[in-house]
Amino acid sequence: MLRLAPALLARLARPWVPVLRRGAAAGGEEERFVFPEYEPELREAAIAAAAAVPRRESGRERRERRERRERPPVAAVGRPDPSVPPSGVSCSGCGAELQCRDGTAPGFVPAEKYRSLSEGPAGLRGAVCQRCWLLAHHGRALRLRLPPEQHREVVSAALRRPPRHGRGPLLLYILDLLELPDPVLPQLQGLLGPDVPAAGLLVVGNKVDLLPADSPGHLGRLRQQLAAACAQAGLRGTPLVDVRLVSAKTGFGLEGLISRLQRSWKCAGDVYLLGATNSGTTLNLLKFPIINPTCDRIFRRQERLKEEAAKTEDQLSSEEKKYLNQLKKQGYLVGRVGRTFQQQKSSPVVDFDPDMLSYSIDEDPRHSPKKNEEREEFTYNEVKDARWCFDTPGIVKENCVLNLLTEKEVKLVLPTNAIIPRTFILKPGMVLFLAALGRVDYLQGEKPAWFSVVASNLLPVHISTLSNADALYEKYGGQEFLKVPMGGEERMKEFPPLVPQDITLKGIGATEAVADIKLSSAGWVAVTAHAEEKLLLRAYTPKGTALVVREPPLLPYISTIRGARIPGTAAYRTKKPPSQVENLKTTGRR
Repeated sequence: MLRLAPALLARLARPWVPVLRRGAAAGGEEERFVFPEYEPELREAAIAAAAAVPRRESGRERRERRERRERPPVAAVGRPDPSVPPSGVSCSGCGAELQCRDGTAPGFVPAEKYRSLSEGPAGLRGAVCQRCWLLAHHGRALRLRLPPEQHREVVSAALRRPPRHGRGPLLLYILDLLELPDPVLPQLQGLLGPDVPAAGLLVVGNKVDLLPADSPGHLGRLRQQLAAACAQAGLRGTPLVDVRLVSAKTGFGLEGLISRLQRSWKCAGDVYLLGATNSGTTLNLLKFPIINPTCDRIFRRQERLKEEAAKTEDQLSSEEKKYLNQLKKQGYLVGRVGRTFQQQKSSPVVDFDPDMLSYSIDEDPRHSPKKNEEREEFTYNEVKDARWCFDTPGIVKENCVLNLLTEKEVKLVLPTNAIIPRTFILKPGMVLFLAALGRVDYLQGEKPAWFSVVASNLLPVHISTLSNADALYEKYGGQEFLKVPMGGEERMKEFPPLVPQDITLKGIGATEAVADIKLSSAGWVAVTAHAEEKLLLRAYTPKGTALVVREPPLLPYISTIRGARIPGTAAYRTKKPPSQVENLKTTGRR
């Protein structure tokens, strides 16, 4: 079978963040999630708490705020030595060339540690840079200077390497489905170029588990929109093998992706993994072996898939039921990813032990107590003339609001659990705030319209009047009331102002959205209006970020996923649709 090292799927995974306080079950498997802005008494308490914060902070409050704020990216620790040439050895974590010349460049190791490692019996081989060490041990990102041009040069050079085994590589591009239209997708044509003899391109839309089913057949529509985005990005001439929908977190679609890879790859060439950058991205080329999918392995895997597809949830072990139930709470779509061939030991395919491979500022490299564990052995036929999967550096997203945020703010903005849509009915003259990162004004229209927010459950949504909107943003920007950005006046002084863009829409009907207003990477607002109703809107995002009007909308019937209207407010009660498990035989129960 086609099996990749754990580090590959780990790159797609997202850190888990708990959702907001959960309310009572809404019947069946549905759950109603409580947001403060939805309940009048909670909203009043939130406004009162925010209003109680003085406009000017005291010294004690500033200290408390600094303690609450996420620690920013840190500067390099230790002295550089510009006289020492680069090592020519890659970091075992990110792939950057190890060096001690520049503390702000990738691959930096303090000069004193660099020398001590170089003089050791193994030299620098197997060591990791300071950035990877901080990420592994403290979850902190080291501030680096890595311009987008350098990212593109490394990726482009990797793709232009001479083909091995007489055939070009299979390119596997992974994008965030919530980001459609993907800002990096149009760059692929320039990276590939006419001189890249690729065997094919497979585009994978990740994070499908976060999106609720707004109507039957929603996965088919999502695939169609993903394929249309590829065509609009100029990839018509590229040998596009397929588009797939997966969740690297819950496992949905992964078994099908592996099967599709085997059919298109056919063990004929190497595989290159492409994607946008993130906080743990590689900075240079890394490669992992792929076990040759022999006929026997493929046959046995197909037999396993048939056997597992015939099982029902009642036939699973208690441990697997518990695990699937945990995933159901985090995503709408869950996949069962099994193993055809059991490991003979617990050691991963690719060993990466930061404690053993990296350094400490005041300690010498230490050996791991697990060093004596045996590694898994593969047969000769499995590794003979093995192909490779190359993990390329992440491509930088430009004009993205995430580039303006701290690590803690990013964790609040990026959804990690199933998104609960929040729907409001607004009249002309009303304003919707998504935290302090975006705003939509309903300027003109004859009838009320529905505005459905699809964003992280941790981001607050607030409704205001047009006359009070500017004062609300000025007063509560940087405060807990709007949540992100956080840090009070000092943070807002450095944060770019919101800039407007006028939008004109024409309604389709009371149950189908006409368009999504995508507020950079903070989320989007689906607008639903009566048929033929003309709306004049004005949307805001921070200066330097991209505001996109997406037509057709990604989830056109999202406004129908709502409860009853909350009296005295513009909001509807929220509810979470039930989750589904792939690769299980249904029993007819919900």
